[in-house]
Order: sequence, then structure tokens, then C-alpha cells
Amino acid sequence: MADGTIFKALSGFYYVKTGDIVLRCRARGRFRYDKETPLVGDQVSVTATGSGEGVVDAILPRRNSFSRPAVANIDQMVIIASGVIPVTEPFLIDRMAAIAEHAGCEVVVCVNKCDLGGSDQLMGIYRRAGFKTVRTSAVTGEGIAELASLLNGKVSVFTGNSGVGKSSILNAIDPQFSLSVGEVSEKLGRGRHTTRHVELFETSGGAVIADTPGFSSFDLERMELTDPVELQYAFHEFVPYIGSCRFAGCAHVKEKGCAVLAAVREGKIEPTRHSSYARLHEQLSSVKEWERPPADKK
Repeated sequence: MADGTIFKALSGFYYVKTGDIVLRCRARGRFRYDKETPLVGDQVSVTATGSGEGVVDAILPRRNSFSRPAVANIDQMVIIASGVIPVTEPFLIDRMAAIAEHAGCEVVVCVNKCDLGGSDQLMGIYRRAGFKTVRTSAVTGEGIAELASLLNGKVSVFTGNSGVGKSSILNAIDPQFSLSVGEVSEKLGRGRHTTRHVELFETSGGAVIADTPGFSSFDLERMELTDPVELQYAFHEFVPYIGSCRFAGCAHVKEKGCAVLAAVREGKIEPTRHSSYARLHEQLSSVKEWERPPADKK
């Protein structure tokens, strides 16, 4: 038995890197019985069965995990956005950022296609909100070196709505990826899903990166939810004001004497960020306690 990392999951097989060897593994039947699914990024114990094959015996303790994208043990989430076709709605960025911060994962906001314009608004929002931000163009190479420097020595997951250029950026960071790149439909304003599965890639600079299938607004509505009370802590710029509201248990949506709302009015919190928070809070508040995923119950 040996320990390794799942670098790819595809068609029921888990490709586990242990040392310099990659084993194509099936998971033990008890995982299905326990309703537990190995994820890309999981540290696992495996048994080699010969001819490059093996079996996943156990999943070692995780630092964090996500269902969409289905990854585990991530240091930072790189949210790829675009100010042009397809234009990324801030809510999509904010929801992914909230999920990442709730899981204790760092966030980088990358606005791609800057050679086509339209990036200033998104860059401004997330810089003022205190996020690490980088402006890139996979075509001209602008910002690619800066982004690569943020990845070195970390396990990062690339995510974003379809067509924003995740695979193009990965190819620009390290041409050895040779990932398929799709076209964006001008009529629909969205891209084709060129990435069909989650896979980890290693760069020559010492970074490990997970490329993931793109998502749409509909996909995002079905992602894992967090408790509405805990949501406030997933918006880091709210934290200095939590506890300073007039009433205990303030939801920071429309209550009188709310310190968070006062900070929005004073320009200390971006209005779009609060708008996303209010939208998420409404969604989470409509979910019954018994409907929440077990991980959300404290």
C-alpha cells in the first residue's frame, strides 16, 4: 500500500500519482456504500495490482473540498472572468468567492481578454474589495507572468463561466498543457465546454493547477450552499463591521442601524458585493434546515 494524489478522475477511474508512477485505479466498493466519492486533489492510500493498475483503499483527511468544481485540498481558487463576450456577472464571481472563503481557500480574481477591453469595471470592483486581482490576455501575454507568480508553490483551481479563457490561460502559462480551446458563440455570448473533466497539471515553475469545466448561471444555482448566518463571514470586507449593528442577529440586508449597510453607503463596501450577498442570503434563507447538505450543519 502507498499514498498518492488523485490527478484525474474520468469514467470511473482515478489516476493516482505516487512518486514517479501514475496508477489507474478503481475505488473500493465500500466508498459507494459509505456514499463517499474520491475527488481530484485527494490524498489517498492505494494498492497496486499490476500493469499500471491499482485500487483506492482510503481517502486521507482533507483540508477542504468542493462539489462544483469537484476538487479537494486546494490552496487558492483562481476565478477567471471576462469583461467582454462572455461578460461575467459579478454575482458569479461573488458566489464562487464566498464558497472558497467559507472553505478557508484564498481567492484570486483574474480578468482575462483585456486586449479586447471591458476589464476596468471588474478590476475596480475586486481591487477595492481587497482581493488579489490580475488582468490578463492569453493572446498578447499581458499579465501571464504575474498570474504565474501567484501560482508557484501552491495548489490552485481555475474556475469561471464557460468561454472566459481558462484553458487558453493555462496554455499561455505553460505550453506543455496543450489544452483544447473552444470558440465563444457571439449569438449566445457563452463558450463551449472544452474541459470535460477535472484534472491537475504541474507547471515547470512548481505550481499545481486544476482545470475545471466551465459553469453557467444555472449550474451555479445548484452548487453547495452555506448557512445564511455564516454567509456574512464569507464576505471578508463585512467582518470589521459584524457585531457593530444596532440589533443582534442582524442579517445585513435592510435592517435599521446595520453597520454593514452604513459601510456600503459610505463607500467602504462595494454595492455590487452587498447586492450579491443579499441575493445569496435570500437563496439560503429559503432552504429548509433538513434540505441543507450535511457539511453545512454545524
